[in-house]
Amino acid sequence: MTNQTQSNNFKMIYIASCGEGINASHLVESTLVQFPGSDITVVKVPHIRAESQIDDLVGRVTDVDRLIAHTIVEPKLRSYLVKKAEQNNIVTIDLMGQVLDTIETFLGLPPLGTPGLYRETHQVDLNQVTAIDFALAHDDGLKPESLEDAEIVLVGLSRAGKTPLSMYMGVMGWKVANIPYVPGVPMPSTLDKVDRRRIIALNINIEQLLSHRKMRQESLGTADMHAYSSRHEVEEEVKNAQKYYITRGFSMIDVSNKPIETSAEEIAEMITRRFKAKAHRTD
Repeated sequence: MTNQTQSNNFKMIYIASCGEGINASHLVESTLVQFPGSDITVVKVPHIRAESQIDDLVGRVTDVDRLIAHTIVEPKLRSYLVKKAEQNNIVTIDLMGQVLDTIETFLGLPPLGTPGLYRETHQVDLNQVTAIDFALAHDDGLKPESLEDAEIVLVGLSRAGKTPLSMYMGVMGWKVANIPYVPGVPMPSTLDKVDRRRIIALNINIEQLLSHRKMRQESLGTADMHAYSSRHEVEEEVKNAQKYYITRGFSMIDVSNKPIETSAEEIAEMITRRFKAKAHRTD
């Protein structure tokens, strides 16, 4: 009597999918661990969108030691695969059809039957996570060596709102870096390499900036930092900052007394218009 390993030699499971076949592959692989000692090869056949591709697959699966597990969402294509497999005595496992049919009955709505929707939807999520990570990594002047990778670079005085605006725009899907402007402190040399159209300077009125700084001092218990919240010093900072922005040709927006959403939309619209990019990456 042959053992289990020997009896399963050359057995193969093909995973046919209109997408990448990743989920189906995980399901099959997690099922196979329940059969220790089996010697089965799993082969993914992704991006099946035409009957000719099914014909090609069936032509490769020619004996009873072959099985096709499939996640085809388009009904006609799924039916064609099942029909061709039956004609050639090939065992199939429909990993999608029954789920679609059951949920269709439950909801009383027909499925779209459009391939690749899951990947497209979750690619948006991935872009959003990447953008948030980028904003965190490039907050307050961090990692200036990779400023050129930013879609937007915000420049502004301390407490002008750079960080919350960067994070909010990261949630929108934009890769944003922010650089503090401190009079007398050199800006990173890599800022000169960034397309000037991507650099946005934040203007804020003196009263609001003073208010933000005093609250910051109180929260840190550093009320003795007189220059940080001195009206005269703040007025000079604002004047020097605006002069610097104008000299460098940076676009400026006024964030005074604006909801963060409004400032974000204004910047997104500006960059979209300039680069014909999407204003809302998560839409």
